[in-house]
Amino acid sequence: MGKKKGLSDEAKWGYILVAPTIIGLIVLNVYPFLQTLVLSFSTTHPFGFYEISGIGNYTKMFASEEFWKATWNSIYFCILTVPLGMFFALITAVFLNAKIAGKTAFRAIYFLPMVVAPAAIAMVWKWIFNAEYGIINQIIGTKVNWLTNPKLVLPATAAVAVWSSVGYDAVLLLSGIQNISKSYYEAADLDGATKVQQFFHITLPMVSPTLFVVLIMRLMASLKVYDLIYMMVDQTNPALTSAQSLMYLFYRESFVAGNRGYASAIVIWTVLLIGIVTAFQFWGQKKWVNYEV
Repeated sequence: MGKKKGLSDEAKWGYILVAPTIIGLIVLNVYPFLQTLVLSFSTTHPFGFYEISGIGNYTKMFASEEFWKATWNSIYFCILTVPLGMFFALITAVFLNAKIAGKTAFRAIYFLPMVVAPAAIAMVWKWIFNAEYGIINQIIGTKVNWLTNPKLVLPATAAVAVWSSVGYDAVLLLSGIQNISKSYYEAADLDGATKVQQFFHITLPMVSPTLFVVLIMRLMASLKVYDLIYMMVDQTNPALTSAQSLMYLFYRESFVAGNRGYASAIVIWTVLLIGIVTAFQFWGQKKWVNYEV
């Protein structure tokens, strides 16, 4: 019988090169998730101790009006930010791809909010939305409580989220648009197609794979929103209940109340919600995403 062949040198080097990524994935993602899953079925105690206690955290969570309100707030935030953000990002990408003077500078300007610290963005927009001396109220000439009115606080926060993310999404979509072969547009010009017709029949179908990726990223980010709401809506704000997202509720239960078992159950629910939305998007992509062969 011949000797069994071991791994080739190329295979060994392949495993060595991917090992840091795999180890990082396990240590930073897989293990924390499994620990969170265990904690969601546990009663936690000080100094990191816990004991398995069954589905009590989930029973309490599903019976809580505050939890369902936070779930709806997260979904409502998605409804407010994702369609509008995608629309503005796509339009911005189309204009940035056009032959205009200084388009490189415009790209940098639109991308700038992504590199600005979220705390700075929140401070500026809190001043803009201020009911007493905010610039928006000064322009419209009336006093509107943008951040303390339960009906307006989430739309106001969503507007900031759209403003801060449009540039990043536009750059991604711009890369997709620039990968479209120019021959399609040349043929369309010869056939007499207008720019609007070219957008709907060439640009939109051909950029749909990039649009799909951006859509998934934006949905995940919106369902996990925390920092923007935390910085724009104070804990003493009377409209906090109307703005509190699932991740904000997780923060409060875990780091303020110290109830890490219940907080872990909220995280697992959020992951499940993101999974359902993502699975639905992957199922629906067959109807509108065009993968060029």
